[in-house]
Amino acid sequence: MAKLNWGMIGGGEGSQIGPAHRLGAQADGHFAFVAGALDHRPEAGRAYAQRLGIAPDRAYGDWKEMLEGERSRADRIDLVTVATPNSTHYEITRAFLEAGFHVLCEKPMTMTVEEGEDITRIAERTGRICAVNYCYSAYPMVRQARAMVRAGDIGKVRLVVTNFSHGHHADATDADNPRVRWRYDPAMAGVSGQFADCGIHALHMASFICDDEVEKLSADFASTIPSRQLEDDAMVNFRMSRGTVGRLWTSSVAIGRQHGFDIQVFGETGGLRWHSEQPNQLIYTPVGGRTQIIEKGEAGLYDEARRLSRVAIAHPEGFPLAVANIYCDLADAIRGEARDGLPLAPAGVRSMAAVHAAVASARAGGTWVDARPPMFR
Repeated sequence: MAKLNWGMIGGGEGSQIGPAHRLGAQADGHFAFVAGALDHRPEAGRAYAQRLGIAPDRAYGDWKEMLEGERSRADRIDLVTVATPNSTHYEITRAFLEAGFHVLCEKPMTMTVEEGEDITRIAERTGRICAVNYCYSAYPMVRQARAMVRAGDIGKVRLVVTNFSHGHHADATDADNPRVRWRYDPAMAGVSGQFADCGIHALHMASFICDDEVEKLSADFASTIPSRQLEDDAMVNFRMSRGTVGRLWTSSVAIGRQHGFDIQVFGETGGLRWHSEQPNQLIYTPVGGRTQIIEKGEAGLYDEARRLSRVAIAHPEGFPLAVANIYCDLADAIRGEARDGLPLAPAGVRSMAAVHAAVASARAGGTWVDARPPMFR
């Protein structure tokens, strides 16, 4: 099967997320990396793209040049990844969708709910795929957890508890580090800091595994380092459409926690627990029974978990291969075989609606707020 052509905007030299996308997109032979506008500095972006093997005429100085260069090519890209600062996601994603390209956008998909609804409608109108990189939902054992919930293995879900809390932004003396500062700057990050950065991964994971959507929430935000305009710690309570109770904590000042992303789902007949720092294991406890460790690669897994596992049991598959699973699902979808687990634009706009609802709730002292985007009410 011929490879699909892939290009990337952002994710240049020194980027945190760029290497994960480049490894993930090419890991399974579905995509060829043929075009890029990798840096906000045109010459640096062109030079780096060429060092990565991109032909000079497809090593672009910026995204607009890339759009014009690719739209008329017979061998134009099939998919573009948008890995630029948050404030640019909407403009770039919209332009490429309107030009007929499929798009994978880093989260958050947009800065506002209205922008998110616009992207969702454009994707529907053009028939193009707009996916959002909620890559943690593509770990094999997360897919196993979702399949178990769907199969009724833990009964009706009563409660979900999730958090994404680390301590890597806890040093007040490092607050002006450009890699840190932008996350708490409204001009670049939007209305929310930590919740929009990490908390929406946890919220999306709750919706993904429970196969349900958040309807309303109540939030408490804190900026524990006074110089920050946006929150670095948040607690969010939420309710889902089928009555599930949700609890979420997210923080960037939790010294001693490293990645700190985990989720627990409690049903009528059992419970599940997954931790991103031990992603190959899913902990399952049936009511009245012994706690069990379900291992990636073992016999008896549901198809979605088995399909996205590459190596034998006890061999780790890490973050870049979770990203690779998103690209596997994208390749299938582009070729006409839709994958149910692929996070699409509706997930992106739901996340942005939850962000704005949480901001409104926090400002109002924790008042319960409708967390759904208007288009889904």
